[in-house]
Amino acid sequence: MSAAPKSVPRDLSRSEGHDAPLKVLTIGGAMIDTIAIIASSAIERMTLLNADSSFLLLEEGRKTEALEVSTHCGGGAVNAAVAFARLGLDCSALIKLGQDRRAEQVIACLEAEGISGRWVIRDARAPTGSSVLVSSHERNAAVFTFRGANTLLAADDLVDGAFNVDLVHIANLSNQAAHCYPLIIEKANAGGARVSTNPGIRQLHGHGGAFRASFPSLDILSLNRREADEVVGLIETNAGIGDRDRLDFPTDISVPPLAERGLRFESRRMSVRAFCRALMGRGVGCVVLTDGRDGAFAATEGRLFYCSTQETHVAGTAGAGDAFVATFAAYVSEGNAPDTALKAATINASAVLGYVDTQTGLLRRSDLEAHLARKIETPNVIEWPL
Repeated sequence: MSAAPKSVPRDLSRSEGHDAPLKVLTIGGAMIDTIAIIASSAIERMTLLNADSSFLLLEEGRKTEALEVSTHCGGGAVNAAVAFARLGLDCSALIKLGQDRRAEQVIACLEAEGISGRWVIRDARAPTGSSVLVSSHERNAAVFTFRGANTLLAADDLVDGAFNVDLVHIANLSNQAAHCYPLIIEKANAGGARVSTNPGIRQLHGHGGAFRASFPSLDILSLNRREADEVVGLIETNAGIGDRDRLDFPTDISVPPLAERGLRFESRRMSVRAFCRALMGRGVGCVVLTDGRDGAFAATEGRLFYCSTQETHVAGTAGAGDAFVATFAAYVSEGNAPDTALKAATINASAVLGYVDTQTGLLRRSDLEAHLARKIETPNVIEWPL
């Protein structure tokens, strides 16, 4: 028997006579990113004609000249925390760091953004997580990741007081840290917080049962196309793709690939509409599906929405997804309409694309609201009954 769908949005930020900002806790990864920008002429790229895959070819033993190499703070929980903080929310981060200089850099980043580090844990057993990004051609970087202390998050780190917030946002949990996911959900529910989650593909693949069991507790579930494909395998349903699932788009708008392709896991196929319906029927309050340059869908309260992307110069794609899901979660949790939340999320993600790192482009609330007010420049949103 499936749980009743949640109602989204629910205004958590305002009560009569009270205008304090939402309190948010982010949980997940903290990284130091080293980003190498390589001229397209300096590195070969191979694209497979029968798949959506491209590969950068590095010659063994050869030194490749970079246009720039820079170091930045990153990681899903830190990126989301910065996004929430710049939107004016009262944010704290529950992350695990090593006893090293990289940890000091992360802590300095949190302090500079006004994010509480009260729940930051230092652990001498592993260094702070780190990534190396190699960006060239279309600037969709290849990433080498060392998860380090991120993997050491344990039940004892999840202090009850940390969950005395309005919104708990769970970013990707690395390796052993994913075992904490059910307890995080339990503590968020016990504290009366709304739950937003953006799981990674490895978490879904290795801990699918625990993730499926959490559906009735999720107010906002955000997935990219690859993650959504994996979730199809967790949904017990015989639903396929039928005429009822077809989405009619205006003739002047190109049908997004996700609407034509649907979601796939092995031999199982589901349309976007059927996928969102299935998840909401199992208790998820709001489903968000992102597909990079091909826009995003959101489903809530019996409606399905699609938002196109904005034309923008792409310096790097890292962090755009974190910006999107955090902005969407912030806006709907404050009681904004889903179409407004989709537009705001798209604008903020587009701003991140203009920089090589994950945080420089994140907009402050006043700048984002100014973008939304310029209606001629805002992305289009289409909606259908779910």
